[in-house]
Amino acid sequence: MSAVEVIEDPAAAAVALDPIRSRLLAELVEPASAAALAQRVDLPRQKVHYHLRTLQQHGLVREVDTKKWGGLTERRMVATAQAYVVSPGALGPVEATPERATDRLSASYLIALAARAVREVGGLVRRALASDKRLATLSIDTEIRFRSPTERAAFSAELAQAITSLAAKYHDQDAPGGRPHRVVVLAHPLPSAPADASGPSNPTEQS
Repeated sequence: MSAVEVIEDPAAAAVALDPIRSRLLAELVEPASAAALAQRVDLPRQKVHYHLRTLQQHGLVREVDTKKWGGLTERRMVATAQAYVVSPGALGPVEATPERATDRLSASYLIALAARAVREVGGLVRRALASDKRLATLSIDTEIRFRSPTERAAFSAELAQAITSLAAKYHDQDAPGGRPHRVVVLAHPLPSAPADASGPSNPTEQS
């Protein structure tokens, strides 16, 4: 079972987004039969059977094993991943892409970059799994609280300079056997916790 699976097919995305089927996928992190699921989600077993067949047809669940009880055969199913993400590519022509953004300092451009990462890395992961290989990636996730907008601007300038310097140092367009990598740096305000009254509720108030 994959930790995260990126759904590229629009039909599979529509299936996974159905509330009942989404609930079944969540329950199927561990193998279970339709009868067991029916009790958990309080639905008729035949209806659960129908949803499981649909999920299986779109590659979102798979059969683990079968057991015979008297004259009946019980199939146990499991989800293909612990969690799912719908690729922006599933939206077709309306997919968000960085090329469409006119303001590279806008939140829309940041979202488009993140969307492209989901689509590109999702495709790379599928190919790596099919070849039984590990995909080499690097992720850095941290938080920083700036004392002032001035210091935030200074940090941004230093970060851009550092990235530019490292890229110039290690980039070799003509290296034999070299492989291009995409490096994206994102920064955005953290959403305020609903119960946190210590700070501004509007994330733009400190910008």
